Amino acid sequence: MKLRHTTVWVGLTAAALVAATGCGSEAAKDTADKAADAVTNTDKIMAALARATDRTEELGSAEVSMSTDLGTGTPIAMDGTYSWGNGMAYDIQMDTKAAQMESLQDDPTIHCLLVDGVYYYDVDPQASGPIAGKEWIKVDSSAVFGESGSQAYKGGGDSGNPTASLKGLKYADDVEDLGTETINGQSTTHYRAVLDQEDMGQFKEAYSGEDSMLGDMTGGASTMEMDIWVNDKDLPVRLKQVMGSMTVSMDFAKFGATKDIDAPPAGQTADLTEALKEANGQQ
Repeated sequence: MKLRHTTVWVGLTAAALVAATGCGSEAAKDTADKAADAVTNTDKIMAALARATDRTEELGSAEVSMSTDLGTGTPIAMDGTYSWGNGMAYDIQMDTKAAQMESLQDDPTIHCLLVDGVYYYDVDPQASGPIAGKEWIKVDSSAVFGESGSQAYKGGGDSGNPTASLKGLKYADDVEDLGTETINGQSTTHYRAVLDQEDMGQFKEAYSGEDSMLGDMTGGASTMEMDIWVNDKDLPVRLKQVMGSMTVSMDFAKFGATKDIDAPPAGQTADLTEALKEANGQQ
């Protein structure tokens, strides 16, 4: 099984980019308060992003549509619910063919879960091999981000949620207001920022740690370009992140669409964490 080209690889990649800029512990509200009396354009941008951060954080979840391109020119679509109110979790459907998972799943989409830093992928039971008789593949985030990097995605808090990405923007040296655009029928303001690895705080290990594979995914890129479109309700409508050869775009809808996201029964899962680490030279 070519793990490098499966939904295991793509799903973890997408989660990584969404989380990558959650690097600070300073309150976004502090930024908003300071920006109230500021007169520079940068301060105004930061104030707008602080408001978007606060509002998004309050709602805690959303229905999303995501597209991930690993540089192949074939985007992989993912749709479902993201929750960040009590640690990052998601329940999504992913394009089986685009993720090259047809050998493990006959359906056009594959069901994917993220629970407590562990990723689960619904597959058809196999007659033999490491997932024989199992309905789910299980992969711990350490298989891609390394032991140190994966800690940024576990334990609740900011890690792995869209508000973390918004908070990360205030650490960028290069922030622009690109004007108004209509996205998904909504009038939005388009902002862009460029961040270096040094601006990524606790997530730096996920990109540069010795046992992290994320650097290989991005082609060794050391900077990230992030675009965000914010509507008149101070909510993000679209978030786009580009790092090297990798591009992730996420559209938000129905904020507050909270649902319980639970891990599959242990007896129905096959743990491929160690196999993935071995296949990619971590052991």
